[in-house]
Amino acid sequence: MSQSHQQPALARCPGCEEPLDTGDRFCGACGYDLSAVPTRPGDRPTMALTVPPAGPDGAPDHEAEAVRVRHDHRGAPGGAAAADAAAAAGGVAPPAGAADPHGAADPHGAADSGDFPLAAPDPRTAEHAPAAPAVPASGAKVCVACRSGRVDPDGYCENCGHAQPRERDHMEQELDAVAAVSDRGLRHHRNEDSFAVSSTALPDGSPAIVAIVCDGVSSASRPDEASAAAASAANEALLESLPRGTHPQQAMHEAIVAASEAVNALAQEPAGAMEHDTHRHQNAPACTLVGAVVADDLLIIGWVGDSRAYWVPQDRSRPTARLTEDDSWAAQMVAAGLMNEAEAYADDRAHAITGWLGADAYELEPHTAAFKPDRPGLVVVCTDGLWNYAESAEEMAAVVPDDAQERPLHAARVLVGHALDGGGHDNVTVALLPFAVRPQGAGSAREAV
Repeated sequence: MSQSHQQPALARCPGCEEPLDTGDRFCGACGYDLSAVPTRPGDRPTMALTVPPAGPDGAPDHEAEAVRVRHDHRGAPGGAAAADAAAAAGGVAPPAGAADPHGAADPHGAADSGDFPLAAPDPRTAEHAPAAPAVPASGAKVCVACRSGRVDPDGYCENCGHAQPRERDHMEQELDAVAAVSDRGLRHHRNEDSFAVSSTALPDGSPAIVAIVCDGVSSASRPDEASAAAASAANEALLESLPRGTHPQQAMHEAIVAASEAVNALAQEPAGAMEHDTHRHQNAPACTLVGAVVADDLLIIGWVGDSRAYWVPQDRSRPTARLTEDDSWAAQMVAAGLMNEAEAYADDRAHAITGWLGADAYELEPHTAAFKPDRPGLVVVCTDGLWNYAESAEEMAAVVPDDAQERPLHAARVLVGHALDGGGHDNVTVALLPFAVRPQGAGSAREAV
């Protein structure tokens, strides 16, 4: 005997929302066939996971997804532990944050957010904010975003997943008589500058102060590696030769040669080179270099490329000076008498360098010069990321703080800030070496070029 399913009584017409009477088979207002109302299903459908939020180009945002996966590995309630338990019972684990079949919601869920839910408590929710100390017990780095999470070896916060700034984005170092600051700037995605500052002693026990500044050539491959290798090699060479009694100018020449060899070595591909990195095979790593040594009442400058050194006297009424000549197209035009300096540096080719450190460079010609200042002052050693905003010696002196000799680190920060305020189009690196003279110092002589 067949049995028909009786439809539940309806209060209003599904078609026009008019009130219905008990037993009506058709709506009196619109004629809707009330027997055609579908039977309510007896089960509840499984809640579907939402797709990852799309990026600017409409593609899934895999970076955001990676952050969520990072949280899933924590083993928090509703994460991998819940999935394992459900699998062992022969069932399927509901997605973390899914609604309960009886209407209760997961307190850690994010079903309404349009995003994959976090398996760990959301750090943005006040009631779930961890009561962690400002510094993790392990003494590891603290996240710059949430100020409480520990930063893992990959550079991400274990609490909120925020990517941390890279170490080379901003670097500072200060010794007794020298300070340096390097910053990524506002336009570059990484810092391709590098520096090294140090001090040692000459055979007679007098101090020798060293500052090396290098600027990676962005059009070459791995410019950040080139500048770091050159700065380190030149610094080590000077720290080895100066205590042996090598004349500081000769030591500077040898240091530049050592830096060149270190950069050249980068062009030799390691056995496990990444084949997918197309930039590794375009051209050899390259960089510029400028260095200064203050030793035995002498100021030694060495350079290759367009990084510069300036002299700023403590008495600002005395003349300032630029101590280097660029290895650049503009400098060659001026030297040949084909253009004046204003015309040459206004040309689009002005900053094309004609000398650099690298395996594909022309014949290496390290430039060195020795000075014996007769008055106290400050040596400014910098990349073009700074001197582009203070090109002449007078402009550079105008932005150097008056107390730079007493506070070189503060002054270096001010100079980097000047470049950033000007636009920060390039990486910015500057080292400052205060120079003091004995009262009997007479005259000023440039010993060699």
